[in-house]
Amino acid sequence: MPVDGLFSTTVTILGKTIDLRARNQALIASNVANAETPHYTPKALSFENELQGALKGGSNRVQTLTHARHFPLNGSSSRIQDVTGKVVETPAKSPGKDGNAVEIEAEMSRMTENQIMYNASVQILAKKFEGLRSALREGK
Repeated sequence: MPVDGLFSTTVTILGKTIDLRARNQALIASNVANAETPHYTPKALSFENELQGALKGGSNRVQTLTHARHFPLNGSSSRIQDVTGKVVETPAKSPGKDGNAVEIEAEMSRMTENQIMYNASVQILAKKFEGLRSALREGK
């Protein structure tokens, strides 16, 4: 179980977001690959609402420290780590004659947006670790 006091919730959220965005990218790539498959319905990973709920939700568990030097666990990291997202179908409004519901332009747009959000999360996470590294070097 992750220790909340060791890293900020931001690090936990960014790590989970990166994982979920990678899964979403794989689904979008699968949609593009199946653009010519008859009766194929495109899919996407919906996770933003679930992640926000994990952040806002309170912990129902009461935890006690067994030693004065132990880090407190408040459960928010475990709630964030439990977010898996939901695969949802995202069909086009007007499927082709073969029943394929992939709109390649829409998929490429979703892929670009997802990639930008992935890259932003990676850059923010790298800056967080850079700040930690700097603090450790100065605290010699």
